[in-house]
Amino acid sequence: MTQPTNPTGLMRIPFQLSIAALVLMAGLLLSFADLKKMPADPLPSGPVETVWVDSVFNSLTPDQRLGQFFMVAAYSNKDRSHVERIERLVRNYNIGGVMFMQGGPKRQAIMANRLQAAAKVPLLVAMDAEWGLDMRLDSSAHFAKQMTLGAMDDPKYVYQMGRDIARKMRALGVHVDFAPVLDVNSNPGNPVIGNRSFGENQNRVAALGLQYIKGLQDNKVLAVAKHFPGHGDTDTDSHVSLPVINTDMARLTEVDLVPFQQSFEAGVMGVIVAHLYMPLFDTTDAKTTTLSHALVTDLLKDKMGFKGLVFTDALNMKSVSKLYKDGELDALALAAGNDVLLFSEDVPSALLRIREAVAAGKFTQADLDFRVKKILRAKYWAGLNHYQPVNMRTLRDSLNQPKSKVLAQEIFEHAVTVAKNQDNLLPFQRLDTLRIAAITIGTQAEGPYATIFNKYQPGPVYAVPDRYAPDSTFARISSRLSDYNVVVVSLHNMNNTPSHNYGLGDGALKFIKQLQANPKLKTVVVAMGNAYSLKFLESARTLVCGYEDHYAAQLVVPQVLFGALPARGKLPVTVSPTMRVNSGIATLDLHRLRYAAPESQGLDSRVLAQIDNIALESQTYAASPGCQVLVAKNGTVVFDQAYGYCTYDQSQPVTGSTLYDLASVTKVAGTLQAVMALKDQGKLVLDEKVATYLPELARTNKRDMTIRDVLLHQAGLKPGIPTWERTMRDGRLKPTFYASTRSDDFPNEVAPGEYSTKAADDSVWAWTMRSSLLPKIKGKYPTEYSDLSFMVMKRVCEKILQQPIEGYLQDNFYRPLGLGSMTYNPLQRFPKSCIAPTENDTYYRREQLQGTVHDQTAALVGGVGGHAGLFATANDLAVLMQMNLQNGKYGGSQFFASPVVTEFARPQTAGSRRGLGWDHGDPSKPEGPTSNLSPASTFGHTGFTGTCVWMDPENGILYVFLSNRVYPDAGNNKLRQYNIRTRIHEVIYKSLAAGKAKE
Repeated sequence: MTQPTNPTGLMRIPFQLSIAALVLMAGLLLSFADLKKMPADPLPSGPVETVWVDSVFNSLTPDQRLGQFFMVAAYSNKDRSHVERIERLVRNYNIGGVMFMQGGPKRQAIMANRLQAAAKVPLLVAMDAEWGLDMRLDSSAHFAKQMTLGAMDDPKYVYQMGRDIARKMRALGVHVDFAPVLDVNSNPGNPVIGNRSFGENQNRVAALGLQYIKGLQDNKVLAVAKHFPGHGDTDTDSHVSLPVINTDMARLTEVDLVPFQQSFEAGVMGVIVAHLYMPLFDTTDAKTTTLSHALVTDLLKDKMGFKGLVFTDALNMKSVSKLYKDGELDALALAAGNDVLLFSEDVPSALLRIREAVAAGKFTQADLDFRVKKILRAKYWAGLNHYQPVNMRTLRDSLNQPKSKVLAQEIFEHAVTVAKNQDNLLPFQRLDTLRIAAITIGTQAEGPYATIFNKYQPGPVYAVPDRYAPDSTFARISSRLSDYNVVVVSLHNMNNTPSHNYGLGDGALKFIKQLQANPKLKTVVVAMGNAYSLKFLESARTLVCGYEDHYAAQLVVPQVLFGALPARGKLPVTVSPTMRVNSGIATLDLHRLRYAAPESQGLDSRVLAQIDNIALESQTYAASPGCQVLVAKNGTVVFDQAYGYCTYDQSQPVTGSTLYDLASVTKVAGTLQAVMALKDQGKLVLDEKVATYLPELARTNKRDMTIRDVLLHQAGLKPGIPTWERTMRDGRLKPTFYASTRSDDFPNEVAPGEYSTKAADDSVWAWTMRSSLLPKIKGKYPTEYSDLSFMVMKRVCEKILQQPIEGYLQDNFYRPLGLGSMTYNPLQRFPKSCIAPTENDTYYRREQLQGTVHDQTAALVGGVGGHAGLFATANDLAVLMQMNLQNGKYGGSQFFASPVVTEFARPQTAGSRRGLGWDHGDPSKPEGPTSNLSPASTFGHTGFTGTCVWMDPENGILYVFLSNRVYPDAGNNKLRQYNIRTRIHEVIYKSLAAGKAKE
């Protein structure tokens, strides 16, 4: 059969089928004979809808009806002339919709409102937002690309992502999302689909695609499946040239069409037809499937029964647009059976071509009218029968819901895949035996990945920002690795181009192989990009795929490495013969602190943000020059901020790495940890007399006091006794106690340039033994908080342990927990610049203190007191306390075998706020150390320098506050005067209540 004459100049319009096409249709009919369930019409067609559709249709002229077929591209980041051009198309040609491309949310909303105001029939507004609005708009949420979704172990997050995207779109006045991609990516070299696909298994693609569709359409955004009949087996970018797919009907029906057919049956409302050349459907040279009547009408609509809206792929794509004159492509696409002409480049010319074809009888009027009404039915479903402009006042809040960040992180938590773990190295467990170096390639050292990595393993992150750096750069890093036995190399800023090795530079790959060849190093390789890139890293014994280099992925991957999160993901594609689809190694949850948004644990981040104002107030009123605040819930850090400066001259900002003098928090973070461990091991009996362990007390007034009484601060010990004062005469240090240079006789640094005698500890102990006791009241000693209690307990621990307490704590707690900052005498390990200064001591050490303990007695004995001396960051203190909240279980280790923390933490006597070593709140005081909103079971401690830590086992809440309120004057009581610490504690509980109210 020959082509009809073509008086309009349209090129090869297939208004009639060839004999070959008829034969093909017969084959297709047989191929689809087993399709028992034909899809229902997904668009509304009830009597109410019909009344509106008919009324609108009848109000339009024939030309205005034709305008409904067009959906043009709109950019909110272009100039006024662009906006005016689109507005003229709306006013003069009654186009049916716009597809927003690039720009920003606010600018797009303003432009959408303007265009809708100009429209006779409300516009159907669309976006291409496969992985979130940030695919097209700045300042917008990113969730995950579909290959990341394909790696997850739980499909519910795909639905939730679709739902969240839909809600943001509706707030922005968008009704159509060109998602999901239902292409089965069977060709690893695919340059245009790749990680936009759920994977290579058609059933998995279908299942996840249906979740995405349901998430969108349940929330009133029309989903558009793409790219029919399947773009997964291509090796050409259809944006540039037309891919050729030589497939047969068996493969098409068994693989590529499966997700589409299932989506049709599930009620997807739209489908995009791909720009492909498939000789199976048309043998006309370079005929794209978009223009194929055999594919669009005969296969898609008739044989597969799709009754929703059929969209062309973008008609500006050069693979097809370069073959046709102005307007011809649109008319050809409409003739093939498409309903919506997407990205038309010349609407006036296209309308002219279509009108000519109508006049020539190439279209039936009934078919055109039916398709126009189909578009109007979609508009009714989208709510355009009651159009409302975008609410600009609520737009920002609608687009920036905190739970979106939670969802983005949860997706990666379920997707990150350990592809190889041949040495069982992951997750990292014994941090005291592993010396881990982090190397990032393709990014700066700063950023969420390095920040979270350093939460677990402090130290430098060696960064190679240039992915294609020369060998000399990598050689310099290699020379610095001699002190490490594990190296983690993460690859960032990768691309999705197979022909460019996904952005993996030759130098980087060579460097990784050199590291792997070093027998003294175990190398972990992390690909923060396309899963197919793993084939270039196959020699790695430990290999992790993060799938993307997005913020959420960078938060999650270090947490998986260190076991704060288990690895759950599976490869959605076959990478190599040894890394096949669905492979992935599950790893353990070691119960380390995790890091996520407040909403992940049911807190309200907007309420929690009130902490910022209180912290600012503390600086404004000079309560403290700066501080660190950390909040964790259920083992997840949901708030971790550093505020202000180390000094009031604002020369050194506080960071998460700034060390603070913990003061009396040392009691529970230091000595009490050893006490609980000895009790847990049966080496310390609480109701035994202290003199049993320290026989020298048997001849003193302290001979009858018990361990329990000492820990409860009811042993009659005074709050403090003169110690350092006895080492001075006339305001000067006695030379019998001090020297200006360190020696074997004077080893203890009291301050830089001042060293105390090695006998200082014995002297302090002698003074303690000789100290008088408090008077009894009704035969009992009153509860009186005392530093001496923990000076005694330090002595008891060291006697039982037969070693200094600082060494024991480092070996058994701090190093195994990875607490790189928690230490006594920090100047032995850190420069002054890392440490917040405390008091300008004008009466004892006569200098500004920075890095030496503020407490005078602790300083006298060399910086290690049972009651004071520890320094740490908020994060390290939180790790230790979280271990206590978990009764000793942390990081794959069991630090306490029994629930000893619970035993010690509970109040021991009626009317006392004291636990065994631990403190509690004081509800009798309106401005006590804890918020009155916290339960009575809350336990912790405060410190003189302006510190506190509180733990709530009922709600799983951990709160850490560190400051140097004693700088430069220890008499500064404004922190307490303005109740800063307690008010922040109260905000946490208000945030929890607000979060519960939203549930």
